[in-house]
Amino acid sequence: MLAPLPASFPATRDALHALAEHVLAPARYRADGHISLVCTPGGFGTPTFGDGERVRVDGVELVHERPGTTVRVAITTLHAAAQFVGVPLGAPREVYTPATECVPDATLTVDAEGVRALAAWLDFASGLLNELRERYHHHTPTPVQMWPEHFDLACEFGGTEGAGRANYGASPGDDAIGEPYLYVGPWDPAQRTGAFMRCPFGAACSYSELLAATDTKAAAREFYGDAAELLVGAA
Repeated sequence: MLAPLPASFPATRDALHALAEHVLAPARYRADGHISLVCTPGGFGTPTFGDGERVRVDGVELVHERPGTTVRVAITTLHAAAQFVGVPLGAPREVYTPATECVPDATLTVDAEGVRALAAWLDFASGLLNELRERYHHHTPTPVQMWPEHFDLACEFGGTEGAGRANYGASPGDDAIGEPYLYVGPWDPAQRTGAFMRCPFGAACSYSELLAATDTKAAAREFYGDAAELLVGAA
């Protein structure tokens, strides 16, 4: 269940966003040409890539896994993290424009409570999105993935030509909405009416709204379900 966010959450979220953009996604990209990340125990990280390698955040530590060995180090700076993983520092700008600055030796303000809150949010959202994918499996859903430049967890499904297709996701907060929120963004601008006019990208349900609900998970399921039914119909 979700709990009130600690005061350290925004700073921790922003620090880990930078880590995702400038170290974790580049580590995978150099190996297989992909940038997406996934939820992992205690946080987030790359899926397994290359010859069984994985890099992930677990609490306030960065973990580097390779066949037969797992090493950990405290998260301190982007420069130290890149050295630990063994990759050049910096986002692959040919793929995405980073939303965060790459300041190599600035201290990354990562707090244990803040990371726990972020991990809980990602786990909560991942479960909901995978349930939704299963329900709408006939509508060509994509895997649930975490995108480093947006630092959100998302999938998409709906009509193959765009009609009814939408992004379904969960953000830990950004310039649009400062707290974590669920969202549904229709691809077709003509479908951005009613509830889909709340934000420039579509519909949203904020962390505060979820906390105020009698049943947090039921409220989240209702938000996604109502949006999907409007866009693609009942499964």
